[in-house]
Amino acid sequence: MAGSGRMKRCSRCSEKLPADAFSSNKSMRDGLQAYCRECSAEYYRQRQAAKGRTVREKVPVPRGFKRCPQCREVRAHDQWERNKASSDGWASYCRSCRAERNRESRLRREYGITVAERDAMIKEQFGICPICLEPGPRHVDHNHDTGKVRGVLCFNCNSALGKLRDDPDAMRRAIAYLEGNVWKPILEAPGVYQLPS
Repeated sequence: MAGSGRMKRCSRCSEKLPADAFSSNKSMRDGLQAYCRECSAEYYRQRQAAKGRTVREKVPVPRGFKRCPQCREVRAHDQWERNKASSDGWASYCRSCRAERNRESRLRREYGITVAERDAMIKEQFGICPICLEPGPRHVDHNHDTGKVRGVLCFNCNSALGKLRDDPDAMRRAIAYLEGNVWKPILEAPGVYQLPS
């Protein structure tokens, strides 16, 4: 087993190194890998290069910090979400990168578009909501029956369409109501109303 005073010769570089320089391997007689950690890492890189793959370089990270693979920044743990399933107890990506990945994933999953396509739609609308003409639309509007994307609206307009169940007749009645034409339905039978023309 690995001990602080023991030495072992690496089968690859032939250097005699302390036992701490080797990973453990229970199938070996002495309980240590044949190659030291440095040689194992180099051998792994060579095998991956032969397959046409690249290996991410290891970056030294101080205690209490973690490196995000997307933005490649070393950030403090307070900028990460907790994840009990991971080996270090933190999420794979920092909060900002994770939020960006979740937005992209949701757009692809729910609407079948990318962030770039959504941004192109906003640009085609001159950066304003086509209903209220206010700047800054961010919410993708789609037909709930067909799933087809219609445009990008502000939160209030998208919510209003959803509350009116995308029903043009309900919207016309809402417009008439706002213009002061309050309609009074005519009761024809229990539960059956005739709308005034």
